[in-house]
Amino acid sequence: IKSKLKKKEKEAVISQLKEARGLIVIGTHALVQGYVEINNLGVVIIDEQHRFGVNQRLALRKKGHSPHCLFMTATPIPRTFMLTCFGDLDKSIIDELPPGRIPPKTYFIRPKSFSRILSHLQSTLSEGQQIYVVYPLIEESEKLDLKSAMEGFEWFQNHFTDYKVGLIHGRLHPDEKSRIMTEFKDNKIQILVATTVIEVGIDVPNASLMIIQHVERFGLSQLHQLRGRIGRGKAAANCYLVGDPKTENANKRVHAMLETCDGFKLSEYDVLIRGPGDILGTRQSGLPDFAIADVMRDEKVLLSARKIAFKIVDEDQQLEQVPHQAMKQHLEKQVFFKTQQLN
Repeated sequence: IKSKLKKKEKEAVISQLKEARGLIVIGTHALVQGYVEINNLGVVIIDEQHRFGVNQRLALRKKGHSPHCLFMTATPIPRTFMLTCFGDLDKSIIDELPPGRIPPKTYFIRPKSFSRILSHLQSTLSEGQQIYVVYPLIEESEKLDLKSAMEGFEWFQNHFTDYKVGLIHGRLHPDEKSRIMTEFKDNKIQILVATTVIEVGIDVPNASLMIIQHVERFGLSQLHQLRGRIGRGKAAANCYLVGDPKTENANKRVHAMLETCDGFKLSEYDVLIRGPGDILGTRQSGLPDFAIADVMRDEKVLLSARKIAFKIVDEDQQLEQVPHQAMKQHLEKQVFFKTQQLN
């Protein structure tokens, strides 16, 4: 099920979901909508988990009676990463690349030095390989001093006249986006200028070089996802981060990208940079509500406390015993406060 379905098609699918048994339902965010009811939902699998909000994931889980949940992502957001530290999520890590793949090499350059890599772009194209160029904006902005995808498209057309340059962004009609991506896959387009619309779901093994313009405007998760579009073939891949980061956090993101291609390692850096968010609420990043504890530093203590908490609940589920009265009162206050925030 997806939002683009025609009315009659959508009504037929929704009716089937309510009554049918033994179904595998595949859909987009449209599955989260309140009018979608799924008969006897037993398992929920969410791909690209970092692109869903806390409330969206909760709404999907509520469509069944405590369904099993599998979340998949190459870059866990800080809150999800912290849930694994708390023991509330069991994690399985695939830390090997498919056979034959080589991790991309990553470089950082200032805009004033961009001309130094032009010979590398030319040699990449001469070898029959393809290039992505990513921009944070579609069009030029009066408020932001940033180059846009439109400007980049014109620049590459003027400087690489022997090759076809394509432009793709979120405002294009889905059919037009599909046509452009098909041409890029077929190597009819050699340089694809894009926004973050290519962040997920794109697989072109022949694309071996990526340029990310204004790197300081992207989050760590976005940067890792974008870089993941290259290095899918047998050719060596290279990623150029172009920008002029002026803040401490922007510099930290760049250094993290230069240091590793490991999504979980980058998630650890993301936690240190942005904070783990609200484990019991909806904030997916930011400072936690702890006065003293550091979730990363005190992981062993947290897991030990979790075991003790489960033991207490097993022995005194309602916390009625005298030693547990003060804890019960404190928890009731906390739950009330969190409920008020969610509402």
